[in-house]
Amino acid sequence: MNIRISTNTKKRLFWALVGVTGILGLGVLWMATGLLGSPFRIDDTAYIYVRPADTETTIMQQLKEEAQASSLRGWRLASKLTTFKPRTGRYAVAPGESMWSVYRKLQRGRQEPVRFALPSVRTLERLAGAIADKLMLDSATVADSLCDEQFAAHYGYDTQTLPALFIPNTYELYWDISLGQFMQRMERENEAFWQANNREAKARDMQMDRDDVVTLASIIDEETSNNGEKPRVAGMYLNRLRTGMPLQADPTVKFALYRQARDEGRSGDEEFALRRILHTHLQTDNPYNTYRNAGLPPGPIRIPSIAGIDAVLNHEKHTYLYMCAKEVFSDTHNSATTYAEHQANARRYTATLNARGIR
Repeated sequence: MNIRISTNTKKRLFWALVGVTGILGLGVLWMATGLLGSPFRIDDTAYIYVRPADTETTIMQQLKEEAQASSLRGWRLASKLTTFKPRTGRYAVAPGESMWSVYRKLQRGRQEPVRFALPSVRTLERLAGAIADKLMLDSATVADSLCDEQFAAHYGYDTQTLPALFIPNTYELYWDISLGQFMQRMERENEAFWQANNREAKARDMQMDRDDVVTLASIIDEETSNNGEKPRVAGMYLNRLRTGMPLQADPTVKFALYRQARDEGRSGDEEFALRRILHTHLQTDNPYNTYRNAGLPPGPIRIPSIAGIDAVLNHEKHTYLYMCAKEVFSDTHNSATTYAEHQANARRYTATLNARGIR
C-alpha cells in the first residue's frame, strides 16, 4: 500500500530537519567557542610566527610551546567548522587572551609589528644578516639583491653608494614584509630624514649631495665613536677636501683591503680588525684607498650613524688639517694645523704602540 505524504507535511519535515541541523550546528559551535574561550595562562606576551609553508599542525605546535596551550580541542573543532586559513605574519598572544581571539587574529591577518633597529654596520652582507634575523626574509637572497647592480639602480644607486639609502633608526615593520616593500619603506624614511632639521639645505650649502655627506660620515664613524668629537673630525676632513689634500683616512685603507679580499674570494672580515696601518697597506691599489686617491671614496665604507651624518652637516669650523689618535687610547684624537705638530703627535702614539707590542 502506497502512503502518500502531503506537500504541507513535506515542508514541515524539511523545516524540522533544518531546525534540528541548525540546533546541532549551533551546539557544536557553542561548544567550540566555549573551548576556545579559555585564556592563555602565560606571564608574558608570546609570539606565533606563520610562514608560507606552515600548516595547522605546526601552528598548533607553536601554541603549545610558546603560548603553553594545554588543550587545542576547541581550535581543531573550530577549524573544521570555519575552514582555518591563517595568513603569514607575527602574532602576539597576550597573557589572559582567549584562544578564540588568537584564532581570529590568524584568520584575519592582524599582525603585531616588529621593532626593527636598522644597525650601523660595515657591509651590505652584514645588513642582510640583520634584516633576516628580524624579518621573514632570507639572508642570502637579501645579500644577493643588495649586491646586484640592477637592483641598486632601481632605487637610484649603485652597489657602492647603496649604503647611503639606509638610515640607522628603529622602524615598526610587519614581519612578513617583502624585500620590495622594505626598500620602499627605506626610501620614504630616507627622504623624511633629509627633509628634517634642514639637512638637505645644509648639504646644498656645503655643495655636497646626500651620498657625499653619508660617505664622509661613514669615515668619521670609523675614526671615532666619540659623538662629541665627530664635528671636529668632520671639519678637518672638509678642510682637506677644500684644499685638495688627500683625505688619507686609515679606515678607508681597511675597507680597500676588505674589498680586495672579497675580489679574491675571501671574507675580508679580518681586515677590519687591523690595529696598525703599515706602509704596505697604504700601497693597496683600490679606489677606496684615500692615500692613493684624492677626494672621497666611491661610496660609504659603512652605514653611518645619524650622529655621524649630523656631524658633517654641523661640522666645526677650524684650521686643523691633521689628527692622530691619542696615546692614551681614549678613542679621541690630537688635532694639528701644521705637519710638524702632527708628526710630534704621531711619534707619541707610535711609541705607545711599540711599547705595548701592537703590530
